[in-house]
Amino acid sequence: MAEVKIFSGTNSQYLAGKVAYYYGKELGKVSIQRFADSEISVNFEESVRGCDVFLVQSTFPNADNLMELLLMIDAARRASAHYVVAVIPYYGYARQDRKDRPRVGIGAKLVANMLTAAGADRIMTLDLHAGQIQGFFDIPVDHLEGTSVFVPYLKEKHIDNLLFASPDVGGVSRVRKFASFFDADIVICDKQRKVANQIASMQLIGDVTDANVVLVDDMIDTGGTICKAAELILEKGAKSVRAVATHPVFSYKAHEIIANSVFEEVIVSDSIPLRQDNPKVKVISVAELFAHAIGRIRDNGSISTLFINYQQKLKF
Repeated sequence: MAEVKIFSGTNSQYLAGKVAYYYGKELGKVSIQRFADSEISVNFEESVRGCDVFLVQSTFPNADNLMELLLMIDAARRASAHYVVAVIPYYGYARQDRKDRPRVGIGAKLVANMLTAAGADRIMTLDLHAGQIQGFFDIPVDHLEGTSVFVPYLKEKHIDNLLFASPDVGGVSRVRKFASFFDADIVICDKQRKVANQIASMQLIGDVTDANVVLVDDMIDTGGTICKAAELILEKGAKSVRAVATHPVFSYKAHEIIANSVFEEVIVSDSIPLRQDNPKVKVISVAELFAHAIGRIRDNGSISTLFINYQQKLKF
């Protein structure tokens, strides 16, 4: 069987090192250099001929992260790797998954085309903004779920009268699935926007009186929407509000907004590194989850065994 080698781009080494550790391998050596004009050059410092190569790199801003990943895929392919898997904990441009107004690009599809053209044999990612993005690829996509790490954490806290909330109508299916592991009900925050990242109004659909509410989303960007939703939920009679969001994008003044928010805690993964410490943010690593997924691929095993299913739910 082909040897497994795990490599990382510049800004995902914090996570890739942990993935390699849990898998039982040293992180592979790759040199990523920049010319004076910032052009990127990638060179593997060890042989990958005939190997199953796993390239760990989230594609959060800036665009260099995506470009590094594309060049690593190309370099591995040209170095005669047996199998090349792009491990993308945070898949950037996923919010651009359709034409929601005239004359706009579909960034999620463009990135899918670029990864495929570069030579990736397979994609592994976590909690896509829209699950149907898997269909943008003509190669296999392993779509891991954050529930695998978040649900056990919440279960261990033994929170009574638990209720789950979606910060918008589009996230209802995600929240409903999350709530099913606790046999809990859901409520919905219906928001109206004037422009991106600016909310004109928000209404709560459902009763939160005396409930401990957990807002669930795939990412937090500026933090404005989810913090406003938390304030509304408390105003309507909830006892406490927490948030679970897989990807801590945390742009602009998100850290400041969250630190001053009404949240008890905001639970995120390490798919994106935090730019600063935040007393209200709890980070749960997905490194072990990805390491297990790499092992399943290596052994031609089932990825679905990593998901929390109904039988596992009964054991909590």
